[in-house]
Amino acid sequence: MKLQQLRYIVEVVNNNLNVSATAESLYTSQPGISKQVRMLEDELGVQIFGRSGKHLTHVTPAGKQVIEIAGDILGKVEGIKNVASEYTQPDRGDLNIATTHTQARYALPQVIGNFIQRYPQVNLHMHQGTPDQICEMAVRGDADFAIATEGMHLYHDLIMLPCYHWNRSIVFPKDHPLAKVKEITLQELVKYPLVTYVFGFNRSSALEKAFATVEGEPRVVFSATSADVLKTYVRLGLGVGVMATMALDGKDDDLVVRDASHLFEANTTKIGFRKGSFLRSYMYDFMERFAPHLTKTRVEQALALRDQAQIDEMFADMELPMR
Repeated sequence: MKLQQLRYIVEVVNNNLNVSATAESLYTSQPGISKQVRMLEDELGVQIFGRSGKHLTHVTPAGKQVIEIAGDILGKVEGIKNVASEYTQPDRGDLNIATTHTQARYALPQVIGNFIQRYPQVNLHMHQGTPDQICEMAVRGDADFAIATEGMHLYHDLIMLPCYHWNRSIVFPKDHPLAKVKEITLQELVKYPLVTYVFGFNRSSALEKAFATVEGEPRVVFSATSADVLKTYVRLGLGVGVMATMALDGKDDDLVVRDASHLFEANTTKIGFRKGSFLRSYMYDFMERFAPHLTKTRVEQALALRDQAQIDEMFADMELPMR
């Protein structure tokens, strides 16, 4: 059994069982990957992938367990490299952050600017996506940190630490009927089409919980990951925007902005990373710059706990900042 074989089977899954795409991403040949996968299956005596002709069709039950362990092994190998680098090149390395457009555009710029000044030899890479895509990148090891609000609780391979709370505002053109309403209620808001974030409406979201208390079904006519895109469609009159207050500034004076903190529960943005990850010193520093209460000592205390429920309990009584 070789590390190369383990890397191949993990990457095949990451590329949706497309061997050609896997070969391209790993800068190798398709026949070479297929051969190594077959050799690993022969050695183990089980099929990792089901096949139809030359095409992989699914991951077998045994394959799922093998691939999960393979991912852990590859993560440990990367951890060994990081341990060595921490001693030989403490201020040099890479930092991959996966986050949403709103976080990247409104919450992170100053933090990243200061971080780059302090660590000019750390290559920082930003990846944007939906909360689901962000968490998957962290689980696969493609990102060191996932920064998001929704969807992170679905990924049990991640350790999640709370950073700050945020709430929403209601946004609409100045000639919209809501402009004449002195105090907007949920019952009033449900009358109009809405534009909001991807994942804005799911069973556990603050929006879904709030609208469940009034008559009528909210109608989301457009969703996006970008607050700037949402504002564009609000300006076009497509619907009333429900978005993070921090994404609204003086440049939006052509729109009416109403605080909605009395309508919706505050959300909590979290930073997540894969269990078993070795965190470099500059990674601890980044977390503290983004969320000052996440000191290295406190993060290490959280890592010493057994499960996410205990971590959540640890931070339950902490007063987080509101943005």
